[in-house]
Amino acid sequence: CSASANKPVLTLFTKKPCPLCDEAKEVLEPYKTRFILQEVDITLPENSAWYEKYKYDIPVFHLNGKFLMKHQVDIQKFEDQLMKLELQND
Repeated sequence: CSASANKPVLTLFTKKPCPLCDEAKEVLEPYKTRFILQEVDITLPENSAWYEKYKYDIPVFHLNGKFLMKHQVDIQKFEDQLMKLELQND
């Protein structure tokens, strides 16, 4: 179905272990049907640029490739941005 093609992509920059990342994913759980979660492990060699940028800030979230938030989920901000993207796709 084409609906999933239009779903926003939420990128989570993470590493293991990351209790804050796990917590963030729990907070986002009720919304998971509305976006595609893509996790980027910043400790992998191919992600070294992200590691340099975010090693002290994870979790970091990008929505459709744009920086959205870090450290913890700002649910209001997330909802606002998600809603905007959904409206654009309709």
